[in-house]
Order: sequence, then C-alpha cells, then structure tokens
Amino acid sequence: MRSVAASAAEKIKELIVEQGLGPGDPLPTEPELMRRFGVSRNSLREALKSLQATHIVEIRRGFGTYVGRMSLEPLIEALAFRTVVGHRRGQGSLLELLQLREALEAGLMYRLAGRLPEEDLAELDALVARMHTEAREAGEIAARTDRAFHRALHRSLGNELLSELLDAFWSAFHQVRARGLGTAADGAEPARMHARIVDAVRAGDAAAAERAVHRHFDDIRGRLSGH
Repeated sequence: MRSVAASAAEKIKELIVEQGLGPGDPLPTEPELMRRFGVSRNSLREALKSLQATHIVEIRRGFGTYVGRMSLEPLIEALAFRTVVGHRRGQGSLLELLQLREALEAGLMYRLAGRLPEEDLAELDALVARMHTEAREAGEIAARTDRAFHRALHRSLGNELLSELLDAFWSAFHQVRARGLGTAADGAEPARMHARIVDAVRAGDAAAAERAVHRHFDDIRGRLSGH
C-alpha cells in the first residue's frame, strides 16, 4: 500500500503538470499544499525531500519550494554505482555500459554525417587539436576535452533530451573510470580516432563515421578487458 508521503509526492508531480510549471517556477507554500492534499507537515516534507532527491523540486531554505531542474544526475549516480558494484562482483557491467554508449553514438552517425554546420566542425577540429596537444604533453586526453568533443558532436541533433542522455552515459562511464576501473589510454591514438570521426562526418560518409566510432569503442573495450 502506498504511503501518505508517496501519494503526496505523486500529487505534487500532477500539480506541476496540470499547472504547466517548469524549472524555477514556485510551488504553493507548505500550508497550501497541506490543505490541498489533506496531509500532515511531516508527510508533506517527506514527499518534498523524495522529490528533491530526484531533482523534481528544489527546496530553498527561507524562500520556498520551486520546480527543480529535472536533470538526469540521479540516473548518472545510479548507473555509475550499479556499474561499480557489478564490476566488483565479477559481472560485465562496465562493458555493458560501454556497449550502451556505443550503440547510441554509432547509430547517430547517419543523422550527423554531412549535416553539421561549419562552426560546429571548426569547434570539433579545435578540440581534436587540443587532444593531440594533451596527448603529447600529458600522455592522455583530459576528460573535460573528451566530454566537450561529444557534446559538440551531438549538439546539432536539436534534441535536448537525447543530448542530455548521451552526456549522462558519458558521465556515468567516466565516474566509473575515475574509481580506477580500466586502464588509461595512450592519448595519441584516441586523438587520431576522434579526428577520423570528424573527417567522416565532414565528408558526409555516415558508414565511415560509424566504423570510426566502433573502432574507438573497440580500443576502449580492449583496454577494459585487459584490466
């Protein structure tokens, strides 16, 4: 049986939808919500805390409660933790997460090849050049550079949810890597692989772009399997 707090949380979500509220919009005060839903202050606060944990609401002490950013950060944390636990138990969870990223990114090449505006291609060229510099000077590509590359590559999809989901999978994977799972890459070869992706996308060769993505993930998979 659903608890009072859980029921109140569902009603708050319904309220947000029904009133067409968005991130940053204020919600009714606690007394108003208590009267509206017929719940106690403790039950309401428990409901609000559960919604805050999933970024559906944001509680600003002394100011009130607002609609949250509704980001995918809770998904990232859950994915990363699930992957680490599975990996430590001898399961293939890290490779599964990698496979998920690969399937999405490779499949999108047919939507990207030949369609990126020149300013996006120029940004990708600059990021590849930075990768080569980092590989030469530090021996590996900085995570922030790799992330910027993938964000720039997928920006022109014009699908905010898809871009955020791809970024969430990237973030979860690198959170896991930051815990010491998998081996670091010699940055020179990944830099060349990213350059091949850009070249194929610029040429409008979706098949070549997809092959380049698969080769990139094959390289990562090889290092993970050898850990």
